[in-house]
Amino acid sequence: MIPRYARPAMTKIWEPDNRFRIWFEIEAHACDAQAKLGVIPATAAKALWQRGQWNIERIDEIEKETKHDVIAFLTNLAEYVGPEARFVHQGMTSSDVLDTCLSMQLVQAADILLADIDALLAALKRRALEHKMTVAVGRSHGIHAEPVTLGLKFAGFYAEFARNRKRLVAAREDIATCAISGAVGTFANIDPFVETYVAEKMGLAPEPVSTQVIPRDRHAHYFAVLGVIASSIERLATEIRHLQRSEVREVEEYFSPGQKGSSAMPHKRNPVLSENLTGLARMVRSCVIPAMENVALWHERDISHSSVERFIGPDATITLDFALDRATSVVEKLVIYPEAVARNLNLMGGLAFSQAVLLALTQAGVSREDSYVYVQRNAMKVWNDGGQLLDRLKEDKDVTAKIPLKDLAALFDMGYHTKHIDTIFSRVFGNA
Repeated sequence: MIPRYARPAMTKIWEPDNRFRIWFEIEAHACDAQAKLGVIPATAAKALWQRGQWNIERIDEIEKETKHDVIAFLTNLAEYVGPEARFVHQGMTSSDVLDTCLSMQLVQAADILLADIDALLAALKRRALEHKMTVAVGRSHGIHAEPVTLGLKFAGFYAEFARNRKRLVAAREDIATCAISGAVGTFANIDPFVETYVAEKMGLAPEPVSTQVIPRDRHAHYFAVLGVIASSIERLATEIRHLQRSEVREVEEYFSPGQKGSSAMPHKRNPVLSENLTGLARMVRSCVIPAMENVALWHERDISHSSVERFIGPDATITLDFALDRATSVVEKLVIYPEAVARNLNLMGGLAFSQAVLLALTQAGVSREDSYVYVQRNAMKVWNDGGQLLDRLKEDKDVTAKIPLKDLAALFDMGYHTKHIDTIFSRVFGNA
């Protein structure tokens, strides 16, 4: 992952030192368990904890010869531990270390991502409550529909990311498994107690049935959830991009002093952060299909998944971490233009109230088909020639024959569309 889109805490999870530290802990806890079983001397387990070290450059040097990263690590470890190192990795296979380590790394990554989502949720909630009753025009197909509020938009995104948080918690639980079961998962050369012991020490759960590897449906689930979260980020970014268009300009990304929008046009203030989020979301989603394809390994294991995961593990988590943090910043600093919101709400001469009139006519005894005709013919006059829908309706004898003028005007009350906003907010935020 390029540094431009990486944050230090998430990056460190995928650095060699963290990986080798986890490898060491797996091996050391396994030795403790083996010592408890009497398979290896307790002094050997103690020696590993006391003298166990590693040197990344030395491991790389050894791997050039062995062409095997775990053997290179164990060889380097033995150089520090001494003769007792012969008891390390008893009955284990490389995937016991690699898969359990990957589980730990994905759990660590999930914890950071959950904190990221919490920060974004806090920002969305604050903006939702701030603009709870800032009435704006809703749009379907990009065309004016009926009034909503800006707060309701933020509340909708809050609810979506709250669902994403639950999904990530479930994915974290699913991936938090440990496999210390030997060459084909049968425990032929290692007691199941070792797996249970290591799992408890690492904060993981024993894998119920492993082959040589932890089943990759777990990983597919994890990366699929990351893809869904990325899609939600893109939906948020797309909404901001549309609302920032010059013709709309209801919201705008914060434009800092000294910031430049274009090398050619000094007037430009572009939604570059939201556009960037759209691109980052695409990159995270690009990791989902490879994770799905990793599920179907040959027999007890092949290596086709390994290279894939060396890419998508760091790439997806580092990119999503950055994107969530950027999305939070965009929401927190988002500039709202209430005057433009009000202007756009009234831009179409009250057409947003057409359904209220339609329903009132049906309640007054007019068929739905005729009601639609009455309202639409007046709405099209406003659409084509301008003016106000209410004025057009007042001149329509078919309409006024069924709805008195005072009642007709009441149908254009904005409160008609906001009367249940409190109910929606209570569903999303409780009593907040």
